[in-house]
Amino acid sequence: MKYTLHKAKDRGKAEHGWLHSRFSFSFADWYDPNRMGFGTLRVINDDVIDPDSGFDLHPHNNMEIITIVMEGSITHTDSMGNQEVVPAGDVQVMSASTGVVHSEHNNSLDETLKLFQIWVHPKSRNIVPRYDQKSFGIEWPSDTVQLLVSPDGRDNSLSIHQNAFISRSSLTAHKKWTYTSYDEKHGVYILVVDGNITIDESTLTERDALGIEESGAIDIIANENSRYIIFEVPIEI
Repeated sequence: MKYTLHKAKDRGKAEHGWLHSRFSFSFADWYDPNRMGFGTLRVINDDVIDPDSGFDLHPHNNMEIITIVMEGSITHTDSMGNQEVVPAGDVQVMSASTGVVHSEHNNSLDETLKLFQIWVHPKSRNIVPRYDQKSFGIEWPSDTVQLLVSPDGRDNSLSIHQNAFISRSSLTAHKKWTYTSYDEKHGVYILVVDGNITIDESTLTERDALGIEESGAIDIIANENSRYIIFEVPIEI
């Protein structure tokens, strides 16, 4: 197996008054040539957005964009005509493809919005843009993996235009779970949301991440109650 360890303290960061971001990979003004993504996984932004603020209209193209809302709710508007509220427990997907203009706002006057925004390179360019969202619930299923995103919408997941899988998991202290890849040629990137887990010889705490290549099965041991997100993606872009 090939491992890439990313400690939370080494992530990029941006502070814009209303926006507090941490970047797993190079983004905006933070650039590290050794952290340009993990296979087709290009961006994981850990964003905290203050009340009554957000991103005004801006464009994207040829990227699969996934938003996992952790706390609060986000109000989404786009050039496809979608106007949606995405609350905590929901996941939003958008294929920017030939081009989409959208805005994302925290319209609450007193509640902070916390989310992960993920970008994945699509398997082909210039497809028809699309939008979808789904509620998976506030409570993460215990001692199992719940599929959120897949290439074909299997197991009640949302679909994106890439052979990638995004799952969430909650593991009780002192239990072990084995994650089996959908395709053993894929890489797997595991981000700890909170808690403490061990994978092989690496111990990961809150917001640490581990990229793993050349493994079909990964043993995860929870040293305390833990939540984590699993990104399984093609390594070749």
